[in-house]
Amino acid sequence: MTTQETIELYSKYVIANYKRLPRVIVKGEGCYLYDAEGNKILDMFPGWAVSGIGHCHPKVVDAIRKQAGELLHIDNTFYSEQQGQLAKLISERGFGGKCFFCNSGAEANEGALKLARLATAEGKYKFITAEGSFHGRTFATVTATAQPKYHEGFLPLLPGFVYVPYNDISALEKAFTDEVCAVMIEPIQGEGGINVATKEYVEAIRQLCDEKGAVMIFDEVQTGMGRTGKWFAYQHNDVEPDIITLAKALGGGVAIGAMMAKEELAAKLVPGKHASTFGGNCIACAAGIAVVEAIEEDNLIENAVKMGEYAKQKLEQLGEKYDIIKEVRGKGLMIGVQLSSPGAAIVDKCLARGLRINCTNNTVLRFMPAMIVTKGQIDEAISILDSVMGETK
Repeated sequence: MTTQETIELYSKYVIANYKRLPRVIVKGEGCYLYDAEGNKILDMFPGWAVSGIGHCHPKVVDAIRKQAGELLHIDNTFYSEQQGQLAKLISERGFGGKCFFCNSGAEANEGALKLARLATAEGKYKFITAEGSFHGRTFATVTATAQPKYHEGFLPLLPGFVYVPYNDISALEKAFTDEVCAVMIEPIQGEGGINVATKEYVEAIRQLCDEKGAVMIFDEVQTGMGRTGKWFAYQHNDVEPDIITLAKALGGGVAIGAMMAKEELAAKLVPGKHASTFGGNCIACAAGIAVVEAIEEDNLIENAVKMGEYAKQKLEQLGEKYDIIKEVRGKGLMIGVQLSSPGAAIVDKCLARGLRINCTNNTVLRFMPAMIVTKGQIDEAISILDSVMGETK
């Protein structure tokens, strides 16, 4: 089937709710994609951060193949070995909580919001989230997402959500009434432009939640599973949240979401209060187990630290060369390049030359390569970006 034939199928049969690139991807391997025309693309934004250990990692592929031949799915009225094993792996690498499994980051955040309501005193119903955040596309999570552009066409939104500027402790304190049941933030905002929470801000959230009997939720859908140089981004500070949510890289390309809550909160989620038909299915959990094993066996968290520092250094060198680059920020392999003007054209030109990056918040280029990335691949990416910016200049 040709590229045009596939595009015509989409035009006729698929709802056009995405701005799609005119490429049909037929293969992914490591840090590279291949399209139907035979073009090779260096992917520095793999699967919207889903393929965190690279496309079609052999360990994940083998785990899926093996599991597919034994049991694809069993409903959650039974126990499954894979779900229990993956929950153990996540808990041991985090704060020792208990896990609920679902199919996406939005679902994980929905579960966290519901659990916060269940676990706090009567009369507490408000949620504080940060401006520039992104928490999902369901009604509750799009309401939690404090970006007006995602609200258009869906008003009125759900009541009870209060927005404050990110990293603004004073605004947080003013918003923190006795009706607040939880604060939900991303330790590093992804869609908002790779904004990193300060240590002081995180400590202030923890203190206020403790004082007011509220729940501290970290949305680690993008930051979790080693990308920032720790298993979870909250571990960069000496502050533990009550709940974290995961998805994206957790399944190595297979749809999965997870919420981990401290045991005393998890106890509130009794039968009948929340569920997910496909949540924690055998295939997804087998893939998740393989992801954890691959990260540890291949020392990928260490590589994320080293390659993140190297990539930031190279991007900062570009910043000395081109005035359009104002700042390079982030942690590990979650890097944002702040531009002084819109970056969409730069992204398009890079793709035409075989490099995939992303532009968010209009003026922030996102580099979030797989944790298997090498210096040579980073050099290749920087070389392409350099040539594009040279022409843009």
